[in-house]
Amino acid sequence: MNIEGIFSDETNEYVSIQSLKNRQNIRIQIRIFKDDKPDIILVNHQGNSEVVMSKLRSSEYFDFYYADLEDRDYLKYYFKIIDGEKTLFFTRFGVTDYLKEDALFEYNKSFTLPDWAKGALMYQIFIDRFNRGDETNDVVDDEYIYIGLPVKHKENWDEYPSNFDVGYFYGGDLAGVLQKLDYLKDFGVEVIYFNPLFVSPSNHKYDTQDYDYIDPHIGVIVEDTDGVLGEDDTDNKNATKYVKRVTCKKNLEASNELFIRLVEEAHKRNIKVIIDGVFNHCGSFNKWMDKEGIYKRAEDKYPIGAYWSRESEFRPYFNFIGNEYDGWWGHDTLPKLYYENSKKLIDEVLGIAKKWVSPPFNVDGWRLDVAADLGYSHEFNHRFWAMFRSAVKSANKNAVILAEHYGDPSFWLDGKCWDGVMNYDGFMEPVSWFLTGIEKHSDRADMNLKGNSDAFFLMLSNALGKMPYDSVLVSMIQLSNHDHSRFLTRTNGIVGRINTHKSEDASSGVKLEVMRQAIMMQVTLPGAPTIYYGDEVGVCGFTDPDSRRTYPWGHENLELLEYHRYMNRWHRVRKELKSGSLIKLISDAGAVCYARVLKDNVSVILINTGEYTKKIDIPLYLTGMRDNAIISRVIYTNKTGYNVGRVTYENDNGYLNMEIEPHSGYLLVSENL
Repeated sequence: MNIEGIFSDETNEYVSIQSLKNRQNIRIQIRIFKDDKPDIILVNHQGNSEVVMSKLRSSEYFDFYYADLEDRDYLKYYFKIIDGEKTLFFTRFGVTDYLKEDALFEYNKSFTLPDWAKGALMYQIFIDRFNRGDETNDVVDDEYIYIGLPVKHKENWDEYPSNFDVGYFYGGDLAGVLQKLDYLKDFGVEVIYFNPLFVSPSNHKYDTQDYDYIDPHIGVIVEDTDGVLGEDDTDNKNATKYVKRVTCKKNLEASNELFIRLVEEAHKRNIKVIIDGVFNHCGSFNKWMDKEGIYKRAEDKYPIGAYWSRESEFRPYFNFIGNEYDGWWGHDTLPKLYYENSKKLIDEVLGIAKKWVSPPFNVDGWRLDVAADLGYSHEFNHRFWAMFRSAVKSANKNAVILAEHYGDPSFWLDGKCWDGVMNYDGFMEPVSWFLTGIEKHSDRADMNLKGNSDAFFLMLSNALGKMPYDSVLVSMIQLSNHDHSRFLTRTNGIVGRINTHKSEDASSGVKLEVMRQAIMMQVTLPGAPTIYYGDEVGVCGFTDPDSRRTYPWGHENLELLEYHRYMNRWHRVRKELKSGSLIKLISDAGAVCYARVLKDNVSVILINTGEYTKKIDIPLYLTGMRDNAIISRVIYTNKTGYNVGRVTYENDNGYLNMEIEPHSGYLLVSENL
C-alpha cells in the first residue's frame, strides 16, 4: 500500500454537508492510492463507534472513500486503515502506526470563522515607527516621566532605537497611516493589524491608560497647554501638558473621530482593520488605577483611582495587598486586572470589546495580548474568553479574534474562545530554524536545524496538527514582529542583542536570497501572511527594542519591495494559497517541496537551502494533477536575484523532473486543468 498517497483534512474537499430530503448528513472523505484496497474505517472518537467507508469515486491516481454520518454539532474522528494484518491510523499528523489522540480531526458546527480572514494578507504597524503625518501631536521632551526617566522626542527619524527605547518617540501617527493607505493597497495589503492605539505613556502602548480613546499623541490635539518637567522633577506632579493632552475630552473625542475616518478610508480600499487588545493587565497610568495622579489633576472630572482610595469604585479591579498591588510579572507599571474579584470589571471590558467592533468604529477584529495569562486560573481564563467571544460576535459576527500564544493553543480553539493565534510554532519557528539556524530572538543558533528538511516538516506538522484547519488559515504567520528580531538580521547568523552588539551589526552580512526564500514560504504556507512594517523593504534589527526601527521612507530596498509585490499578487490570485490543503511532496537534505491544493488549482513550492544544484523528481501525482497537465514556473529566486518570466513544464507520468539552483525558491502553478 502506498501510504504517501493517503490524505484527508478538514477543508470542504474532505468534510461537507449533504442536504437530503428530510435531513442533513456530514460527509467525510479520505483518498488512497488507486487500486490499493485496504479496509478504511471512520472512527467517531467521542461515541467510540466505527463506520466502514465505501468508495465514492476515482481519479487518475486516487480512489476516494466516504462515510455519511447524521448531522451533529460536534464530531471528533480519525481513520483506521487495515491492510492485511497491518493497521495504520490517519490523523492531522498524517499516517502513523499508533494513535495520536491530541491530533484527531474535528467537525464543529458552531465554530465558523470569517472567510475574509482565511489566508488574508496582513500588515502589522507599530504606530510610532511607521510614518509621521502630524507634527503637532508629537510627544515633546520632558513632557512626563515614564519608568523613572523623562520622555524624549527623536528629531532624527532614521536614528536607531536605544536600549531604553520605551520612552523615546519618533512621531508616527494615524495621520501618517492615512497618507500611506494607497501604498498599502498597492502592496497588496488586505488587513492592517495595529499594535495598541489607546491612550498610553509608552511608545509600545501595551500599558493601556484609557481603553475608551485613541491616544491624542497619535491622533489629534485640539487643546494644549504649557507645562513640561524641570530638571528637579522626579515625578509627574508638574506634567500639566501631558495631563491636558490625555485627559481633555475634546482631544480624546477628536482622536477617536480621526480613527473612525482611518477605518472608513481603509474599508473604501477593501482593507480590514484589526486592533490590539491588552486585557490581562493595564498600565499604572490607567484611569482606573491612576498611580501617577494624572486623572486626579484633570480639568475634566474623573472618578478617583484605585491607588488613591480604598473606597474607589475601581479598587476591586486590582489585587491589592495593603497599599501594594499585583503587577504582571512583578512590573508595577503593569497592574494585573483582577477579573475574578469584580463582575463590574468583566462587564466593562466586554463592553470595550463590543464598542470597537461596532459602529461608528467598525473595527474588524481583535488581536489579544498575552491572552493565556489573563485571570488567575486556567478555568477562569477559558470562561472569560468565551464571554469575550460571545460579546464580540454578537456585535459583529464577521469580526476575527486572534491571540498571542506560544505552544499548544487547542484548549482555546474549541469554538468558544479564539479564532486563531499568532502562529509562532506553526510558522516563525520552523521557517527561521530551517532557513537561518537562528532562533526568533537571535538569542541562539543551532546549525543542525539549518537546512534540516525533516525537522522542518516535523515542527510544522506537530504545530498545525493541534489546530482546526480553519484556525490555521486565519492565524497570523510572521517572519518578524515587535517582540522578535527582524528576519533579515537572522540571515547573517549573528547571535545577540543590541546590549552585546552595535546596531549596525544587525545589517552586516545579511543574505537577501534567504529573505526572498522566506517571503515565498510566508505567502504559500497555510495561514494569514502578516508582514511586519518595513520587512518588505529590508529593515534590519536585533530583537526588541531594535526590531522597532522606523520605516525607511526614501531609502527602501525597492528590488525587495518589488519581489514582495509579485509574491503578494500570486497569493491574491491563487485561491489554493489562501485556503487550500497543504500536501508535503519532498523532504530532502537542504530542500523542501510542498503543494497547496484546492480542487484543480495547484501551487507547488520548492526551497533549496543547499550550496549545490539539485536534480529532483517532484511527485505531482500527490497533488491530483493528471498526466500531461501543464504547470508553469511563475517566479523563482536565487543567490543573484529573482525572475518572473513564465516557464512551462508538463506532468510526465505523475512527476516533474527539475534541476534547482543553490539558495533558490520556485513557485509553480497549474494551468487550466
